[in-house]
Amino acid sequence: MSRGRIRGKLRRSKLYTFSCLHSDVMESVGPHPLQGPGFSRVVCCNQPRLHRKKPYKYPSNYISTTKYNIITFLPKAIFEQFRRVANLYFLMTAILSLTPVTPFSAVSMIAPLAFVVGLSMAKEALEDWRRFIQDMKVNSRKVSIHQGDGIFGYKPWQKIRVGDVVKVEKDQFFPADLLMLSSSYDDGICYVETMNLDGETNLKVKRSLEVTLPFDDDEAFKDFTGTIRCEDPNPDLYTFVGNLEYDRQIYALDPNQILLRDSKLRNTAYVYGVAIFTGHDSKVMQNSTKSPSKRSRIEKKMDYIIYFLFTLLVLISLISSIGFAVKTKYGMPDWWYLQPENTTNFYNPKKPALSGIFHLVTALILYGYLIPISLYVSIEVVKVLQASFINQDLLMYDEETGIPALARTSNLNEELGQVDTILSDKTGTLTCNQMDFLKCSIAGVTYGMSSSEVEVAAAKQMAFDLDGQNSETSVPMHNNGARDSWENRGSDYGISEIELETVITSKDEKDHKRKIKGFNFEDNRLMNGNWLKEPNADSILLFFRILALCHTAIPEPNEETGSFNYEAESPDEGAFLVAAREFGFEFCRRTQTSVFIRERYPSSGRPIEREFKVLNLLDFSSKRKRMSVIVRDEDGQILLICKGADSIIFERLSKNGRMYEEETSRHLNEYGEAGLRTLALAYRKLEESEYSAWNSEFFKAKTTIGADREAMLERVSDMIEKDLILVGATAVEDKLQKGVPQCIDKLAQAGLKIWVLTGDKMETAINIGFACSLLRQGMKQICITTMNPDLLAQDANRAVKENILMQITNASQMIKLEKDPHAAFALIIDGKTLFYALEDDMKHQFLSLAVDCASVICCRVSPKQKALITRLVKEGTGKTTLAIGDGANDVGMIQEADIGVGISGVEGMQAVMASDFSIAQFRFLERLLVVHGHWCYKRIAQMVCYFFYKNIAFGLTLFYFEAFTGFSGQSVYDDWYMLLFNVILTSLPVISLGVFEQDVSSEVCLQFPALYQQGPKNLFFDWHRIFGWMANGLYSSLVIFFLNIIIFYDQAFRAGGQTADMAAVGTTMFTCIIWAVNCQIALTMSHFTWIQHLFIWGSVCTWYLFLLLYGMTSPIVSGNAFRILVEALAPAPIYWSVTLLVTLTCNLPYLAYLSFQRSFKPMDHQVIQEIKYYKKDEEDHHMWTRERSKARQETKIGFTARVDAKIRHLRGKRNKKHSAVMSPS
Repeated sequence: MSRGRIRGKLRRSKLYTFSCLHSDVMESVGPHPLQGPGFSRVVCCNQPRLHRKKPYKYPSNYISTTKYNIITFLPKAIFEQFRRVANLYFLMTAILSLTPVTPFSAVSMIAPLAFVVGLSMAKEALEDWRRFIQDMKVNSRKVSIHQGDGIFGYKPWQKIRVGDVVKVEKDQFFPADLLMLSSSYDDGICYVETMNLDGETNLKVKRSLEVTLPFDDDEAFKDFTGTIRCEDPNPDLYTFVGNLEYDRQIYALDPNQILLRDSKLRNTAYVYGVAIFTGHDSKVMQNSTKSPSKRSRIEKKMDYIIYFLFTLLVLISLISSIGFAVKTKYGMPDWWYLQPENTTNFYNPKKPALSGIFHLVTALILYGYLIPISLYVSIEVVKVLQASFINQDLLMYDEETGIPALARTSNLNEELGQVDTILSDKTGTLTCNQMDFLKCSIAGVTYGMSSSEVEVAAAKQMAFDLDGQNSETSVPMHNNGARDSWENRGSDYGISEIELETVITSKDEKDHKRKIKGFNFEDNRLMNGNWLKEPNADSILLFFRILALCHTAIPEPNEETGSFNYEAESPDEGAFLVAAREFGFEFCRRTQTSVFIRERYPSSGRPIEREFKVLNLLDFSSKRKRMSVIVRDEDGQILLICKGADSIIFERLSKNGRMYEEETSRHLNEYGEAGLRTLALAYRKLEESEYSAWNSEFFKAKTTIGADREAMLERVSDMIEKDLILVGATAVEDKLQKGVPQCIDKLAQAGLKIWVLTGDKMETAINIGFACSLLRQGMKQICITTMNPDLLAQDANRAVKENILMQITNASQMIKLEKDPHAAFALIIDGKTLFYALEDDMKHQFLSLAVDCASVICCRVSPKQKALITRLVKEGTGKTTLAIGDGANDVGMIQEADIGVGISGVEGMQAVMASDFSIAQFRFLERLLVVHGHWCYKRIAQMVCYFFYKNIAFGLTLFYFEAFTGFSGQSVYDDWYMLLFNVILTSLPVISLGVFEQDVSSEVCLQFPALYQQGPKNLFFDWHRIFGWMANGLYSSLVIFFLNIIIFYDQAFRAGGQTADMAAVGTTMFTCIIWAVNCQIALTMSHFTWIQHLFIWGSVCTWYLFLLLYGMTSPIVSGNAFRILVEALAPAPIYWSVTLLVTLTCNLPYLAYLSFQRSFKPMDHQVIQEIKYYKKDEEDHHMWTRERSKARQETKIGFTARVDAKIRHLRGKRNKKHSAVMSPS
């Protein structure tokens, strides 16, 4: 190898179908005409310093995903805090507390506000600091950069400038958008994995221009210069237009030469490239959006509650100030002890209006307890503790990677319980990119005894369904919107009459067998050479050879196993090659022109290596839906072997090639019902003369340059791919990430809608939809696609839009006219069509159609389109959206959604860095939403409602006393009582409610997923419930104040007959409030631990302890409360009896309401609580299981819906068979 350069043994570009895409042909096209706006970028290769100053001044490669920096933190964070209406109010009162009209000291108003705002800002700073650390990890990655004189050295990514020559080595990420100059292969190709960009795991081939191939080592760049003129930075991942000016020649550039940031170099030792776009100019960063500031719906609704309470506050303050003005004008002249002739403007009988205005300010501050400042502090504390519980949940800890769940922000905990739509990426999120060869059909005979997950689940469910027919009637569930999915499924026939056509075997029984990745096939008829004993051995031989030959994979020896690993363009190709190897037909070598297969036969001890010359390769595309290889075997026979979608293959069969069509079609339907991916295999023998004539036509089409080239290639391909002979079909099980089907099924039962947004091709996306049960057999697929009109550009654009709109309208009409209750529709649309569908004049019709469909799959979408779809769903439906993904291509939708969830995959941390929550695998989303989301929503909702209840109950007593004492501005409570009310005496119980409350256990949440719908329906924080709690607070305030006043007004208090003074009445009223609100929260809780008991009853005890200690201080400090408990209250029986009477009177209505609701209109969780309390779940397992089947939302997607469809299919077959048996012959 010259100059020590590592070279590939093979010009791999020759393996690809239309090799005219190779650089020599492309260069003959000529340079692109780059004129006008959008094409102003000029890059001087190997001269990075020129781009640091005008006229260029391109950005560096430094990236940041943080919300703040050192300069913007203070103003932006303060703005965020004062977006909260309550904080604005308290800022105003803090300013007013500096004036003489305040009833409290300035410190008592300013200190709580500073504490609340400071704590929240500190939390924001901590969360943003974590984002900064993640950014620095990326910016600090090392890469080899040309430093001059042919010397390369390692520098951090952030040091790269436009024009730098960069050397990227195998399995490294590209640090910026690069123009590829050369690679370790002779023909200048490299393999790139773009999973972080478009979600696809199959490797892409990139090619350098032939003119730059000589730059094959470090020294070659010593004197390298050139100029690139190209498009300006833009978010389009799939296009690039530019020219390279080098050695007085101009060469056209296209996407084949561009290596995008965050894609990875694979199977190539190294590449050289020059940086074109750096930092935020790179295409992946152009697809990202700024970190948004997200607020939960409950928090937004709290603002409206604050508006209401502020209106109430202003109203009663106006009443108080008017009353004060009237009293000042008419009453004060008679109050000689106030010296009315010697007054200030604060209470001047001659200026009552001015005195009333001053009193308005006093009242606004005095009644400020109606709006709880401690609410925000308490919510912050509760959310941080809730987030820590999420972080420490061992059931969301991935043992394989050691990655726990992480709440990166705690602001959105309760939003997790209100999600309506999930928008998910596919690759790396749903799939683990592994497929297992499970079954096959050869010459009309089906092989493979293993069962898919769908078949196993259907058999188990039918067994339970029939076994539970005669069980007793279950306890009714009062679940609005839920239904008994199993009702009316009774059968008059025993289980022995159910015939499952597949052998159901437990997956656990297979664990002891050697597990082969990609191969889960079990059938001795084909294994170990036994296929030779089958009647159609020739067809089986051909079937195996098609598996081993029809592909573009490259074998790599595995030193550990002694066999080969295959670098395939798609996972199913890899599964076919593994299957061929296990059947005895091992693909072992590929050269420029040939493929070598080692064939093992029982009769020969050693494998026989056969050579097949590859003459042509017609590659797979989403339009063709098939792939063909033309080979010449060792006998000189030319064969065309083809694999593809059954609909495409069947229509190309010859009359003589349809011998097994009927049986194969039946098997394909069965495989489809079992949730398997299928392909049909066929072949054709070619005569030498026919092939030669066709090959010349094919060569002409390949070398054609112009708009008609693709159409000519398609036409020539159709000429040879006809008159095929059907051999058989394959069925592979798409290996999803662990627990994905079960997770999707549970989320569907919880009433959540699931959309899949992927950059993958349509066929792959559809197959994944089947694998995870978003699609199923019998579901009607609505495919919205664009046409290709032969019109002028303007007319073509209008015609395409009209055609798409017509497709959407027709589909919507079809759904409305559908009468079958079991009918389900799936919408499938690609990125090109979405370009038009997301425009303002069409997006609402598109959304309306999508909402009517059971599942939606968007394929070939760019990161920007993912974000636009997410925005459309969020704004169009007005409901909570959650986006989940694992790559840089998902960052836009993660930031756009109400909640963004990142998966901590092995391919970078971009999604996690931009997310609100991160998990290790998709399956943990089930627990994150159904358990933690449900709990957090109910906890925060109940906590906020209770907070407003207790502050209204407390604050209104101040107003009543004001009215009772002539609107004097006098408080009935000691200042210390009021300061401690929210800070100590009632804070811990409400925090324990927000942190530890559970209506049902986590196991029950998962068993009864329909409980989750309490969040999206907002049953615990709607206006009806909010005003109900406010009314409860109003009632309690009336009871507390007037009962105390009525009892103490004339009643003797001391043994000597004296009545109570204001201090005694105020302290007794405050004691009643403490008891009433703490007993109320005890009645609200469903789940008690020692912590709740300690906080609730400890708060009550703390009040008495404080009263004792406060009364023991000097009268200078305690004032009228000096020894009040020991000498005045404790000896008085009326004090204890009033406390008991008022507490009972305050809480009896709520207790009565609770009893009525549980008895006559119980909610779902209350029914489950009673079942668990009386241990019915342990005594009657059938009843418990039946109730679980009822407690799920009606859904047409998910594993359960798929099993339902399978059961309907089996029951229909059984009924037909029974009818045939019972009918007279």
